[in-house]
Amino acid sequence: MQLNLHTDYGLRILMALAASGERMSVDSIARRYGVSRNHMAKIAQRLQALGLVAATRGRAGGLELARPAKDINIGAAVRALENLDGFVQCLKPDGPGGCAIDGVCGLKGALVSALEAFLAQLDRFTLADLVRDRRKFMDRLALPAAA
Repeated sequence: MQLNLHTDYGLRILMALAASGERMSVDSIARRYGVSRNHMAKIAQRLQALGLVAATRGRAGGLELARPAKDINIGAAVRALENLDGFVQCLKPDGPGGCAIDGVCGLKGALVSALEAFLAQLDRFTLADLVRDRRKFMDRLALPAAA
């Protein structure tokens, strides 16, 4: 399964905040990952709406985790960020979409099982698990020195 870019960047924001242990600006996170600030800002708003991050405005503002990293489950975060209803057309809530083999095809069941296994594996991890060595993580994300 491939996560969409929105989910990927959402997880990256969460990992950066967990590793830093302090408030970070959207601009700083975007520069560290080499991603558009505007794109990261939209994702940060979604993370805030989901209750995963808290945002503070102003000069000393920025993003921080809304709760401890050990309390943020990766499977739950992916479920919240990713649109899993449309994993394949026949799994969408509005039905099979006129699929000629609906009702006789075993693919739907196989895909549902695979998706459940994927998410069950992610459920085994917290955000803290993903950034065990916080210093090394932040060293890797360090901004290059200005020339």
